[in-house]
Amino acid sequence: MTTITVNGMSCQHCVASVQQALEEIPGISHVTVDLEKKLVSYDGDVGIEVVAKALSNIGFEAVVA
Repeated sequence: MTTITVNGMSCQHCVASVQQALEEIPGISHVTVDLEKKLVSYDGDVGIEVVAKALSNIGFEAVVA
């Protein structure tokens, strides 16, 4: 499981948007979003660049260490 920090989430609508965007990426499954901690976890062998791009496209920023 991969966990990343996502900036810009502030409500349950944000959570739903992030979850939907990541679930639409081929190869990603089991997406969980923690609004309070600003964390997103998912299973899959997908590059972080792909995830960051998908989040950027909907107005959020993936914090990649």
